[in-house]
Amino acid sequence: MDTYTAFAGHTRIAAGPLPKVALALKHGPATTAAVIILSDRTGRPIDLDLRGSDREILARLPADTRAAADEPPSEPRGRGRPKLGVVAREVTLLPQHWEWLSAQPGGASVALRKLVHDARRASGDKDRAREARDAAYHVMSAIGSDLPGFEEASRALFAEDLGRLAALIADWPADIRDHVVALAHRHRAD
Repeated sequence: MDTYTAFAGHTRIAAGPLPKVALALKHGPATTAAVIILSDRTGRPIDLDLRGSDREILARLPADTRAAADEPPSEPRGRGRPKLGVVAREVTLLPQHWEWLSAQPGGASVALRKLVHDARRASGDKDRAREARDAAYHVMSAIGSDLPGFEEASRALFAEDLGRLAALIADWPADIRDHVVALAHRHRAD
């Protein structure tokens, strides 16, 4: 499950799954600082509507962030392989690609899944490093762009010089500094 972190100005005020963060913001102490909620996976901000009861707030959250284990599905599932989470989408290919795919054992869908699986395995570390870097940069931009050394720290992040990044942001507010460093190093823990 994805996690989120909320900041009031430069201070972290809540972190965890989105329902937990939403309710912490609803019931937490009032603040005059601007509050921003950031996805820990992407570093991008999200908006929440915190009006109404706890139940109303939780009902407005995106479905994939709610605890689905104890809720029955609200709509009947369609065709396909629901336990695998298969999703039908359009793919456009040249005729020679379709010919090759249709000649593969299991057909086009099986061949495409295998190709994607192999590509993810081959570039997994690189992809995780890029996602971690991008998330750290989005957080830096959203809440740290006014801090000293932001541009040089950004260059260090994109150069993958995480030691220099940590040194350049050492004097930033602790909550921002610690969060950026944790996100930038996240791919190493995966």
